[in-house]
Amino acid sequence: MPEVFATGYLIGLIEWACIKAINPHLDWSREQTVGTHIDVSHEVATPPGLEVSVTVELINVEGRKLTFNVEAHDGVDLISKRIHQRFVIIKEKIDSKVEEKRKLLT
Repeated sequence: MPEVFATGYLIGLIEWACIKAINPHLDWSREQTVGTHIDVSHEVATPPGLEVSVTVELINVEGRKLTFNVEAHDGVDLISKRIHQRFVIIKEKIDSKVEEKRKLLT
């Protein structure tokens, strides 16, 4: 495998940028967001030593569904672009549902 910035890390960085952008507008920690869709390109390889930055813009709000335009740049090239969607959740409700599923394992 080549020594480059991996797509999985790119997606995580995009998600983190969207989380950081929206959290000040939520009733944290009661409200949080979860990723529900990502449609991004990974255009070029980024070798170690370059700093990757992500720019996000909230472009649509449909109830609790948030859609962001996202772009990532490595200081030389635009390495990624497109959209990411997140959904505003009530943490207590999700925790309860997860616990119900967890009980099915025992």
